[in-house]
Amino acid sequence: MVWATWSNDTLCGVSSTSLRGDPIDILIVSFVLVMGAIVIFAYATRVRSAVRKEKKSYGVPDGLILYSDLNVLAVSLFSKRFLLTGKPDYVVRKENQCIPVEMKSGGGAYPYQSQVIQLAAYCQILEDTSGEFVPAGILVNNNITYTIPFNPKLRFELESVMKTMRTSLRTGFVQRNHHDSRRCKYCSMRRYCADPVQDDL
Repeated sequence: MVWATWSNDTLCGVSSTSLRGDPIDILIVSFVLVMGAIVIFAYATRVRSAVRKEKKSYGVPDGLILYSDLNVLAVSLFSKRFLLTGKPDYVVRKENQCIPVEMKSGGGAYPYQSQVIQLAAYCQILEDTSGEFVPAGILVNNNITYTIPFNPKLRFELESVMKTMRTSLRTGFVQRNHHDSRRCKYCSMRRYCADPVQDDL
């Protein structure tokens, strides 16, 4: 019993001494931890700056990237309500709102209407899958950024286009809606089309 009491007292004495520690050791450990934190912070700042610069070079707006289909193969998003599926190039969270971003290249001072409709479809799909209101989409055409409001007019136009497309699928009849030979020349569906615009050259 006496030995146990002596042993506990001794152990408690050793324990309390080791807990107090040497002030020089504490100072060194604190200095190392602070320097480590500074190095990590500097590295994180450099990485963030590099990512921001890369995003800017591609025309991607500032914000947290939630989804990307450009650098990795992404899962398609699906709207049960409209039976629409698609993969925007990016989804960015900006000011607590999810914004789809679509990257385009090619001629034209302004985006084509077909590109705007495609972006509208991504807005609708994102709104249905996230359960959040999507106010707009962003179209980057040759590194020029266009913000396209997903307003009632564009929503109605999207529904009208979907209705026309589904009618065409049902009937098997597709009517050409342009007179641009260049669009026909590079169209992926050219071999199926019975009414291409002939090139004048």
